Order: sequence, then structure tokens, then C-alpha cells
Amino acid sequence: MNRKTPKTAVVAFKVEQELADLLNNLPNKSDFIRKAIAAQLGVPCPLCKGGGVVSRGISDRFLPLVEQFRNQNCQGCGTKIEIPIGKGDMDTETYSRLEQYLLGGPLYCNSCYSQAPACDDCGWHIDKEHTQQHHLVSHCSDHCETHSHKTED
Repeated sequence: MNRKTPKTAVVAFKVEQELADLLNNLPNKSDFIRKAIAAQLGVPCPLCKGGGVVSRGISDRFLPLVEQFRNQNCQGCGTKIEIPIGKGDMDTETYSRLEQYLLGGPLYCNSCYSQAPACDDCGWHIDKEHTQQHHLVSHCSDHCETHSHKTED
């Protein structure tokens, strides 16, 4: 059985007589007005959990996708990681670790992140197996031809 949320505040506003007559003929004027206001204002964004608003249709469409991508595996050990939505949900180390992932770097759990050395160029934590590839992809351009890690054609 659906329980109604108790209403604790009254909001009043003036309207033209024609609109008042129309509203007074509705079976549930208050419910109609609540739904109309919610449709106009939108609902809390499912990604930022209320930092912004989106239409209900957008929220309904993307909430399952947001929830799906909140759970990822550590690229080091494979441990399941739940990615927090808001910055307030994490400490500084977790924020740095997740910022690296959201900017295109690897996602590590706290343990693998602290064990992976930081890149001298960007500060990202990269495990030893992927350090050379990371450097080539992220930091090399034409000036890397003189370095020994550049492959010959």
C-alpha cells in the first residue's frame, strides 16, 4: 500500500480567475499543482545527487547507467570498487585516486594505488608493468625520438 508523504507547509499564490476556475474543477488540485511544479523544475541529477536538476525523463533514463558505472574493478588486483558520487563522500587520497581514473588513468583500490609509483611527469600512480606504455601514450611527442624507449619504425 502506498503511503502518502505528509505535507507540512502551505504555499499560496495569486492566479487569474479563469485559472482558479480550471484548478477548482480538478479532482485533486494540490496533487496536480505539485506534479506541475516538479515537472517544470526537474528532479535532482542522478550523477551529482542534487547539485543540479534535470528533467524526470533524463533522470529516469540515465540513473541505471550511473548506477552501473559506479561499480568498477581495480586494475591492479581486480577488487570491486564502488565509486562515490559526491566529493564529500571521500577523503583526500580517495579523491586523488578517483580523479586520476575520471581523467582517463587507471583505477586502483587504495592498496594498489599506494603501491604503484607516481609518474614523475603527471603524478598519476601507474603500476610498474604499465609505466613505459603510460609514458609513451601520455607524455611523448616528437621530442621522444631521442629517448631509448621510443621504438623504431
